[in-house]
Formats: sequence, structure tokens, C-alpha cells
Amino acid sequence: MIRFGLLLMMFFTMQSAFAADSFMGIPRFKGVESVKSKVYQSNCAECHFAYFPGLLPARSWQKLMTKSALKDHFDENAELDEGDRQEILAFLVEHAADHSHYKRSIKIRRSIPQLAAPLRITEVPYIKRKHSEIPARLIKGNKKVRSLSNCARCHTQAEDKGVFDDDTVFIKGYGVWDD
Repeated sequence: MIRFGLLLMMFFTMQSAFAADSFMGIPRFKGVESVKSKVYQSNCAECHFAYFPGLLPARSWQKLMTKSALKDHFDENAELDEGDRQEILAFLVEHAADHSHYKRSIKIRRSIPQLAAPLRITEVPYIKRKHSEIPARLIKGNKKVRSLSNCARCHTQAEDKGVFDDDTVFIKGYGVWDD
């Protein structure tokens, strides 16, 4: 019995060495999973921040990636080669918030009503709540930021590491944000 207990303890210790946390032996990682698709990065980051798939549920990415939605992608034509569109869609769905073990993605998933499919990350209840205390003058009224959709303008570790923690926020034109 002692051996079994030791084996269990070693298993959970090894899991935590690779993950920021675990729940019932399932590793959970901090932040959101970073973008690992070169096709997604090259096509989407050409115009805007390549949003991490874990910031929206799969049903949202499925709506955003239809041919008709890409034709009018937030008032821009973002049509893609069909092969690229299918590859990007598969990547986004596979790594979406509802398929992720990353802590922030789990919080995002839990905040969205089961049948809702927000099309803007700024519509996600969790994200709205996390930014609710920041005065509009520091975002919309700030020419260096302009919108919550410009994640990397304030979240200094978002683009490289997928980290959106409060202690990594630096609002351009203002400084360190401390709520």
C-alpha cells in the first residue's frame, strides 16, 4: 500500500513539474496556449494580433471562419485560400477554450453561456469583467491602445507566452496598471 501511495505521489509531483497546476491528475497550464500554427499566424497576424484559440469556444471560431464571415470580417475582406481556411479552422477548433486545459481558457469557457458564440473576444463575459475597472480614457481614449482588442498593447507577455496576468500589464501612455 505504501508503494502505491509513493507511486501516486510521484505521478502528481511529475505532473506539477510540467504544469502550473493540476486537477485530479489532469495538468492545467497558466494563461492560454500560444499560437503554434504558422498558417494561422501568417494569414491572420498580417492584419491584427493573432488571437489565441483559447480565447473563444470552438462554436465561435466555426462562425468566424465560414466563407461568408471571412468575406465581411469586421468590415474587411479576409477571404482565404480554401486549404488555408480549412487548416486554420481545424487549428482554432482543436485549441479553442472548450478543448483547453489552460487556466485562463477554462475561466473564459465557464463565463460563456452554453449556446452563446461570441464573435468578438471583447464580448466574452470573463474578459469584459476583467477589464471593467479600467477607465475608458486609458483604452478608447488612448491613441496608443484604442481598443481592448489590441491585447499586446498592454499585456506585455501575451504575444510571446500567452500570459494575460494582471502583473504583466503596462498600459502604453499610462504605465503599470494596479487595480
